[in-house]
Amino acid sequence: MKKYQKFVFILALVFLQTTLKAASVDTVSIYSTAMHTNSKCIVILPQSYNNSNKHFPVVYLLHGYSGNYSDWVKKVPKIKKEADEFQIIIVCPDGHYNSWYFDSPVNSSIKYETYISTEVPNFIDSHFHTIAKRNYRAIAGLSMGGHGALSIAWRHPDFFGAVGSMSGVVDLTPWKNKYELTDVLGDTLHNNNFYDYSVVNLMKKIPAQIPAIIFDCGINDPFIENNRKLHGELLKLKIPHDYTERNGTHNWDYWSNAVCYQLLFFHKYFIEQTIK
Repeated sequence: MKKYQKFVFILALVFLQTTLKAASVDTVSIYSTAMHTNSKCIVILPQSYNNSNKHFPVVYLLHGYSGNYSDWVKKVPKIKKEADEFQIIIVCPDGHYNSWYFDSPVNSSIKYETYISTEVPNFIDSHFHTIAKRNYRAIAGLSMGGHGALSIAWRHPDFFGAVGSMSGVVDLTPWKNKYELTDVLGDTLHNNNFYDYSVVNLMKKIPAQIPAIIFDCGINDPFIENNRKLHGELLKLKIPHDYTERNGTHNWDYWSNAVCYQLLFFHKYFIEQTIK
């Protein structure tokens, strides 16, 4: 075989091996009984998914304000590699443009807490090979999704064993007139909602089961003081958590880096559950 033919043959083998080891990306439609609507959802399956009877831990990854279900896989495609490396299923549901992942106290048509905490996981557990137990579920998100992940995990600690936030808007009170928060929490007549629904205050009510917590924020991020405040509150409450500040601001360059640390954190958490 000539050198050129050998080179082409080797390249073909490398391509074939890479293709065989690549995670698969599915788009599914999940109906919400609570909201009477269908929403799309990305499901990333590790390459070993179809080659065994194995069941996998699941990480639910939430998008930010003005985003949608496809943001993570389009803007951080390397999470497919992370699904392979950590042997996890990654699920990216849709949280609407500005739902803030709440069951709104002022708009009965907005029930994204119910959707994300119950309806989406029930669909995923019934259609995919998951380990359908609290200790093998994690939820994380960026910005609006960071607040959503922490809020949902805290309100449903019997369902999610670990939670993460990247650049989370964890205190809503300074932002009452921004990010269409009034659509889901009401206007100035409903000021208590902004306090009561803020994660930084919600966490003062400590549940019987505390999820494993990781959160981070860029030092040039407009929400850095929010996150420092949450870190301080958790220290006062003596709630274990992993908090990190890194160079960066509120953008995809930062989240593309941060998500790798969070997925590693969840991977280690899942391993610890296995060896207990």
